[in-house]
Amino acid sequence: MSGIAIITGSVTARSKTAGLAARIAARLERDGFRVTTVHVRDLPAEDVLFGRVDSPAVAQAARVVAEADGVVIATPVYKASYTGALKAFLDLLPQFGLAGKAVLPLATGGTIAHVLAIDYGLRPVLQSLGARHVLAGLFLLDKALRLGEDGLLEIDDELGSKLEEVVAPFVDSVLRAGLALPPREAAA
Repeated sequence: MSGIAIITGSVTARSKTAGLAARIAARLERDGFRVTTVHVRDLPAEDVLFGRVDSPAVAQAARVVAEADGVVIATPVYKASYTGALKAFLDLLPQFGLAGKAVLPLATGGTIAHVLAIDYGLRPVLQSLGARHVLAGLFLLDKALRLGEDGLLEIDDELGSKLEEVVAPFVDSVLRAGLALPPREAAA
């Protein structure tokens, strides 16, 4: 069974981004994946901001990412970029902390003007961390998302189909990586 880490960059507990992450987690668990979610907001802020990688909470969150076969990044977009909380956490990962992993970036935001935040802001950071495959992500407009009283995200069928169109290739990429054979040693 492959492991998936979901990292949320939302700074509030009850958010559409957190609801999106929970929806994706449920979808991946139905497919048999072991899913662990890291909510950056739950990490001790002082440890994250001061780069205390040896902090037990930060070290555990980094271990979740290190042990995962695939990573989903879910973040709101504020002022044309992903959250500073998410950036601060990503900065604490080792230089190649996403090496060998498939990564699916997802973003929520209030205006279509921020639709390129994934490609121009987040993707370069994920690639610099050595991600094996950064898949095409999805930007979801806040007004198309509804957070139910139970905290679960409600979306219409069309948006649900678009979400599935990015999740399915992510699942395939994680599964293909799990089937890959280790590289052979070069002949001496």
